[in-house]
Amino acid sequence: MALDGERVCFNSPAGFCSDCGSILPLLGDRGAVKCYACGRSWGPEVFGDMAMTYTITMTALDAYEDTKVKEEEEKEEEAEGPVVDRKCPQCGNDKMSYATLQLRSADEGQTVFYTCTKCKFKETENS
Repeated sequence: MALDGERVCFNSPAGFCSDCGSILPLLGDRGAVKCYACGRSWGPEVFGDMAMTYTITMTALDAYEDTKVKEEEEKEEEAEGPVVDRKCPQCGNDKMSYATLQLRSADEGQTVFYTCTKCKFKETENS
């Protein structure tokens, strides 16, 4: 693909740099291609008669409606830890998840953090 006295090191197929043999990036919006490996610039003729096609598929807005409903249901049931039978003081739900941390001195009990699995209300209890 040499043009008017240009030096060619490789006999390369379309889409490859004939100076270093590297694959060339796709044609830019300015009609030129620059090899990533050796830095040489090429015109669109380096791709020969290659053609590229692509398809864009548009999806209806309501196609993901079922997914949104399922995600919201999973968020309601998603717990932040082990679940215990404990009534939520805010919504009355019978299930709360919990986590424990030792926030006070070692000779005192742990702090238990409860989270409602339905409304996400949080409360603490020092045991």
